[in-house]
Amino acid sequence: MNSLNSEAFVLFGQHILWSDMVGNLFGLAALALGWRRSIWTWPVQFLAGLILFGAFFGHLTGSAGKQAVVMVVALYGWWQWNRSKGRAEDGGDGHIAVRFATWRERGAMAAAAAAGTVAVALLFKAYPTLSWDPWPDAYIFVGTIVAMYAQARGMVEFWFAWLLVDLVGVPLNFANGYAFSGFVYVIYGALVLWGMRDWWLRSRKDTRPVLEGAPA
Repeated sequence: MNSLNSEAFVLFGQHILWSDMVGNLFGLAALALGWRRSIWTWPVQFLAGLILFGAFFGHLTGSAGKQAVVMVVALYGWWQWNRSKGRAEDGGDGHIAVRFATWRERGAMAAAAAAGTVAVALLFKAYPTLSWDPWPDAYIFVGTIVAMYAQARGMVEFWFAWLLVDLVGVPLNFANGYAFSGFVYVIYGALVLWGMRDWWLRSRKDTRPVLEGAPA
């Protein structure tokens, strides 16, 4: 990790670290695979999380914690998507079917995000060495859990959750010297919007009723 945390190059006056760059490139690949509903999104996300954890550890506790969560939830997502094969959750094309969450699920995720953010922020405030920015770090930490849980369950809301996390994560990365993370989130934003549109359309297609007598 020492070599990965060395400087790769300088861009627009910003010092780009190898770990920051490589980890985010893997993150982009994982997001693209998630858009395509490929199960390989999960091991690639795990690898991206591992590299970025090493980049952030000791500097941005919330972001490092976020990457630890990414690795844990990546394992859950891998298990969940493998489990869906041959079941109702399978889209019939070898990839997971996608859907909108129910209002009950949305309410539960929103309540968990709010309560979790407050709890983690209070923990960071109680132990200042854990975070320099308790509230943004807590927001990123908890928001990542919610987003990846929604992705693992094939919910279209996964994309909305990532957008909300990035609204805070992008300026925080720039402010703390992780410029490549900030730059790459511009591309993340485009992928999120395209992925959101694709999953949205697929969710309507997957839930369309089959007419009686019509071929399935």
